Amino acid sequence: MDMGFLQSDSIEALPQFLTSLAIGLLIGLERERNPSAKAGLRTFALVAVFGTLMALLATRSAMPWLLLAGLLAVAAMIIAAYMNSRRQEDDPGTTTVIALLLSYGLGALVWYGSTKLAVMLGIGVTSLLYFKPELRGLSQRLTRRDLMAVLQFSVLTFIVLPILPDQDFGPYGAVNPHQAWLMVILISGLSLAGYAALQIVGSRYGAPLLGFLGGLVSSTATTLIYAKHGKQDAAMETLATLIILIASMVVLLRLLIVSSVVAFGAVAGLAPVLVSGLVSGLLALLYGWRKSVPSSELYLPTTRNPAELQAAIGFGLLYVCVLMGSAWMADVAGSQGLYVVALISGLTDVDAITLSSLRLFNQGTLSEHQAVTAITLAFLANLLFKLGMVFFIGGKQLARRVAIGFGAMAGGVLLGWIAL
Repeated sequence: MDMGFLQSDSIEALPQFLTSLAIGLLIGLERERNPSAKAGLRTFALVAVFGTLMALLATRSAMPWLLLAGLLAVAAMIIAAYMNSRRQEDDPGTTTVIALLLSYGLGALVWYGSTKLAVMLGIGVTSLLYFKPELRGLSQRLTRRDLMAVLQFSVLTFIVLPILPDQDFGPYGAVNPHQAWLMVILISGLSLAGYAALQIVGSRYGAPLLGFLGGLVSSTATTLIYAKHGKQDAAMETLATLIILIASMVVLLRLLIVSSVVAFGAVAGLAPVLVSGLVSGLLALLYGWRKSVPSSELYLPTTRNPAELQAAIGFGLLYVCVLMGSAWMADVAGSQGLYVVALISGLTDVDAITLSSLRLFNQGTLSEHQAVTAITLAFLANLLFKLGMVFFIGGKQLARRVAIGFGAMAGGVLLGWIAL
């Protein structure tokens, strides 16, 4: 066999080896902190480089079995290290073994040209290793109902979605089952991320994070919960005001993210409206924060898991109804009919009318100005609904304080819409 490739003095492969070295050092840095791990910083770095070396040899010598031989050698080495150890450790070592094998594989992946993928996977592996306590705590806090909801969400996302027909049905061709369920997944997934984060961090990071995560899950539910608890004392009233305002500001951020994913062409017209509302709300929030009273105890809201099958199907039906109603009203009564639908549906849910308007915009049924106006009206109607809820549940004093922030957000949104 010609082994002339081994006589080359070229260092063209040096960048790949350096990348593998960096990936191994990153993963090894986390394992070095674990006293029960038999492999640390140097071992992981060497294994990653070894993976790149074996991939190089396998490629240039046309002997692909060398790559598998190297993997088996690494596996045998680390298993032997654990078996020969006389110390009894709580950690059986399976995590470190798998991490080492992954490091070898990532080193090989770098040689085959998937450098970006290897680096991303390396960072992901390190994160999984580092956040072991948080992940264990999350799994212990999740109820059977939460796990069932996540499983249902996974099935409906990765099994049901692909088989739904991707074509238009119904009056005006407004209903596309595949697209409708995709919107359900988008909103439920975004809400689920906030719900999971809320369960992980709890209340220990204070009002700003509680308001942000509560807004991701449901700003209306967050407003309802803290309107009840804002009547306890002055400190809780101030904190409830801040949490409610932050949760409503997050709605603007959600709308910006959703519009960027669903209808990027509408972002140019929608962004000034949403950003103006965010800036105005932030200024009012900072003013209120200066006058806040510190509190060591924050009530953690009990919110419904947004990935539950019932919640997902409920939103899907609402989305389809709003979509068909918007198309019909736009055809019968023009833009004024659409705006009526936006005002009514926006009272309780901004997402449905937002997605409906953006879909009609993508179909060419609505202009950019009409879609932006409908979303603006829905957001304003939602603010008015939540303010009324605060007034009747939390009392006049809390409603007065919330109204200042809501008024600032509404004013900013209207200024952005007028400028458009």
